[in-house]
Amino acid sequence: MATGDDSKFYNEHDDRVGGPQFRNRKGRGPFRCRMYSGQGSRPRHRGGRGGSGPGPRCRFEDDDGDVAMNDGSSQDGASQRRFNPYWRRNHRTDDRFNQERGGESGGGHRAGGRVGGRGGGGAGGSQKSWFKMTIPYGKKYDKKWLLGALQNLCPLPFTPIHYHTEGNRVQFYIEDSTTANALSKVSRKITDAEGYKVAVLMNPSAPPSFAQTELKPEDLEHLKHCMAKRFDGSQQSLDLNSIRIDPDLVSQNIEVILNRKSCMQAVIKIISENIPELVSLNLSNNRLYKLDDVAELVNKVPNLKALNLSQNELKSERELDKVKGFKLVELWLEKNPLCDHFKDQPTYISAVRERFPRLLKLDGNDLPPPIGFDIEVIPTALPPCKGSYFNSDDIKSLIVRFLQQYYSIYDSADRQPLLDAYHDGACFSICNPFSMQNPSRCSLGDYHKDSRNIKKIKDPTTRFRLLKHTRLNVVAFLNELPKTQHDIASFTVDVNTYTNTLLSFTVSGVFREVDGKSRDSTRAFSRVFIAVPAGNAGLCIVNDELFVRNATTEEIRSAFAAPAPTPSSSPVPTLSAPQQEMLSAFSHMSGMNLEWSQKCLQDNEWDFNRAGEIFTKLKAQGSIPEAAFIK
Repeated sequence: MATGDDSKFYNEHDDRVGGPQFRNRKGRGPFRCRMYSGQGSRPRHRGGRGGSGPGPRCRFEDDDGDVAMNDGSSQDGASQRRFNPYWRRNHRTDDRFNQERGGESGGGHRAGGRVGGRGGGGAGGSQKSWFKMTIPYGKKYDKKWLLGALQNLCPLPFTPIHYHTEGNRVQFYIEDSTTANALSKVSRKITDAEGYKVAVLMNPSAPPSFAQTELKPEDLEHLKHCMAKRFDGSQQSLDLNSIRIDPDLVSQNIEVILNRKSCMQAVIKIISENIPELVSLNLSNNRLYKLDDVAELVNKVPNLKALNLSQNELKSERELDKVKGFKLVELWLEKNPLCDHFKDQPTYISAVRERFPRLLKLDGNDLPPPIGFDIEVIPTALPPCKGSYFNSDDIKSLIVRFLQQYYSIYDSADRQPLLDAYHDGACFSICNPFSMQNPSRCSLGDYHKDSRNIKKIKDPTTRFRLLKHTRLNVVAFLNELPKTQHDIASFTVDVNTYTNTLLSFTVSGVFREVDGKSRDSTRAFSRVFIAVPAGNAGLCIVNDELFVRNATTEEIRSAFAAPAPTPSSSPVPTLSAPQQEMLSAFSHMSGMNLEWSQKCLQDNEWDFNRAGEIFTKLKAQGSIPEAAFIK
C-alpha cells in the first residue's frame, strides 16, 4: 500500500534504493502505467491477460541497468487504462497517444521524453514555453558543481532561472523547449561522489510569477525619472548599467531586473516612445542571459550605433544573431560566458564581425578596417549651408526690421506686447522631435507637453487641441515658454512665398534658456511665419509654427561668439548688452563690418529701423565704400 509519504518517496527517487535487491524483487507494485526511459525502449509487461486481473507490474531498465522510477501518481488517467497484453508500442504513435490522453500527469518527464507531442500542441509546442527542472535530492550538492556538471554534458548552453531548493530538491526554470529537452537528456548520466546517479526531471510550467509581475503605474513614473537622469541628450546616450541597484529605485523599493521580461519591456517602451533617436545604449551588469527583448529595439531605435552588453550572462554567440539588425560601430561583450568559447582573439573578432560588419570597436579596442571590395571610395562631404535668401532688398529690409522688433520683445521679461504682432485669428503650434519625462539639463521636457508632432499623434481631437487659436491664446502660451536669449547673428532667413498680400518665410538659428531647470542650455530652432501686410508698413502674423531641438556640438560651439568691434584710435563708449545685440544683428543683416555698422547705428541714435532705411538708400546710391564690407 502506498502512503502519501511513499508517493513523495517515489517522486524523488534517485537510485539510492536502486540496488540489485530492489531490482530483483517480484512484488506487485502500485503502478499500472507504462514507463519511459532515456532510450525510449519497449516496456516489459507482466501479469495476467485481459483487464479483469490485477494490473501489471511496470518495471523498466534504462541503458545503465538502473531502475528508472517515474514519479507519476497511480491515480492519473494513463495508469487507469485497461491492460492489453498484445499492445505494442512504436515511436510513431506513442507521443500522439500521450498527447491525446493528456500524457503522464504529475510526474517529471524522463530523459529523452518529448513534451507536447509532435503537433506543437501543449506546452512544448512553442519554442518560448517555460519548463521547471527538478533535481531530486539536489540540495546536498554544491550549486557550482551541480550546474557545472550539467553544463558539461548538456550540448546547449543554458541559464538556470530562479535556482532554489524545495525540501531536498533543487528546482529552476528554463525558458526554451529545445534547451529544456537537451538538459533532460543529461538525466542519470552524472554520478556523484557517493556513486548515485543524478536525475533531471522536466515539467512544462506556466511562466513563474516573478516573470509576469508588471510594474505599477507609479513605479513606471519612478523608472522614467531614473532613466531621464541617466540620459545624456548631448550624446544621445542612455546608461542603464546596474540599474537594479540604482539608489533612486532602491529607495522606493522598486525592482527593475532587466532579465525579467516585464521590466525589459517597460524600458523598451520608454525608449521607443521618448528617445527613438538614441545612439548609444549601455546595458552592462544586468544579468542578461538572452537578447530576445533587446531585439525589439532594432526597428524602434534605428540610429543605435554603440551597444554595451558587457558583464552579463550571455552564454552563446547565437544570442548575437537576434540583434544583428543593429548597424553597430561599437560593441562591448567582455566578461560574458560566450567570450570563453573562442580559441583566440582573431576567431572572436571574426565571429562578432560576421554579425556586425561595420564594427570599428570591440570591447573598447579599435579593430582593423573590415575587408571590403577593392573599389576606390571617393570621400564625400555635405555641401556647406548657404546664407539667407531674400527675394529683394525691400523684402529683406522688411523682414530684418520685423525680426529685430519681434525678438527684442520675445527675449524680454514680458512677451505681452507681442499681441500687436498677431492677427486676431492667428494660429500657433510647436513641435519637437523627442522628449523625456522629468527632463535632464539637455532634454526638451518643457516643450514636450504641447508638442504637435503629427508623426506620433494620430488622434484628430488631440491634434486640434494642440493648436493655439486667436492672438490672445497664442501670446498667453508664448508667455508660458521658458525665457530665452536668441543669437540674432546665427539667424538664417529663407523666403518661401511672397505676394502683394502674403509673405511666408522661415527663420532658423540658436537660442539659450536664461532661467529654470535648463538654464544656459543651447537650443536650435526653425520657425515658419506666414504674415500679411499691416497698416504701419509692417507685418501681421496669421500663422506661426515653431520647431525646437537640441543644438548640435558645432552649433553650441559657435553660438553667441560674435567678435567685438574693430578697435579705433578714438575712444569708443562701452556698449550696453542690447546695443551689442543690435550691432551684431545689424552687421549680419547689412553685410557691413562691425565698425561701420556701429557708426550707422550711432548716426541714427540707435534706431534700428531708421538705420536700416538709411543703409538701404545709401547702398542703392552706391555711396557706401567697399571698406565697409571688409570683415
